[in-house]
Amino acid sequence: MPLFAIPFPMIDPVAVEIGPLAIRWYALAYVASILVGWWYMLRLVANGRLWGGPGGGTAPLEKRDVDDLILWVTLGIVLGGRIGYVLFYNFGYFAAHPAEILQIWTGGLSFHGGFLGVALAVLIFAYMRRRPVSAMADIAAATAPIGLMLGRLANFINGELWGRTTDVPWAMVFPFAGPEPRHPSQLYQAAMEGLILFLVLRLLTHRYESLRRPWLTTGTFLIGYGIARIIGEQFRMPDAHIGFLWGGLTMGIVLSVPMVLIGAGVVAISLMRPKRAAEASSTGGA
Repeated sequence: MPLFAIPFPMIDPVAVEIGPLAIRWYALAYVASILVGWWYMLRLVANGRLWGGPGGGTAPLEKRDVDDLILWVTLGIVLGGRIGYVLFYNFGYFAAHPAEILQIWTGGLSFHGGFLGVALAVLIFAYMRRRPVSAMADIAAATAPIGLMLGRLANFINGELWGRTTDVPWAMVFPFAGPEPRHPSQLYQAAMEGLILFLVLRLLTHRYESLRRPWLTTGTFLIGYGIARIIGEQFRMPDAHIGFLWGGLTMGIVLSVPMVLIGAGVVAISLMRPKRAAEASSTGGA
């Protein structure tokens, strides 16, 4: 163990408090993710070059589709994230206390559940609007790392989901994790699942025109997130009520491996298909 450890910055998890009303950084992270994600998706849809090449083109979506899609995505994140947490991480407890399933404000959301919730929301919304599912999935995938980064930073501020004990010079002693210095794994995940993955997808969409190939951006996101999460799990302590699984695996790894495999298949199929036509209309498509 190191002789010294970086002190945890003890940021108050409550950002603003007005009388009985307390607004937490975690809630602000979700709000900021939705607003910034909404803005970024609008930018992607408005940039015809991303959909039609150097000569320009038209996205198979309209701005009003993004305006409405963001509500569906929000519901998918919250409902799917909660259901995923109940099923994947704490089923025994909630089976004994079913009334607490709806108490989302007490915490407990799963990314993998939220991902499935968003996927279902996009599928239903695209069917109702008769828009290409692939186009909606691709812009949502390109935007998702923004929310992942802000969410992990909020985890760090809350002093939760801390890392394993370590002797690295930047180890921290978290207030609720005992006296041992630990990896600030929330920051690792914010960098890998958020910033780095966002930059990779932005490079893919803006330089390599991935939006012209249906599902390519989505498949790349699945691979990128899955790999980043698997790496991050090597430094993060698993949930105390679950612990390590067989062979030292964690629930996060078990749920992420299928994402990488499915993503690889999606990318392979996407690359075998032709690009979107430059004159893509606002309806129809893959």
